[in-house]
Amino acid sequence: MAESEKKSLMRCLGEFTGYIAKGIRTKVDQPNTEEVSRVVEETHENGVTLRRTVIEEVEYRDPGTMPGKDQKSCS
Repeated sequence: MAESEKKSLMRCLGEFTGYIAKGIRTKVDQPNTEEVSRVVEETHENGVTLRRTVIEEVEYRDPGTMPGKDQKSCS
C-alpha cells in the first residue's frame, strides 16, 4: 500500500480490534513490590472527615530477591 493512500474504514476497524484483542490476551506480571507499612490518620471536624493514608512499599528490581522466595543459601 502506498504511503499517500489512506487506509479504508474496515482496515482501521480491524487494526483497532486487533489492538484490543492483543491487550486482552497479554499476560500481566504481578508487581515485584511488598507493602512495608500503612498508616491511616482520620480527623473529624464540623461534619467533615479528613483521611490521610500513607503506604510504604519496597520494590524489587530482580524478582528472585523477594523475601519468601526459595533462595539458595550462601553458606
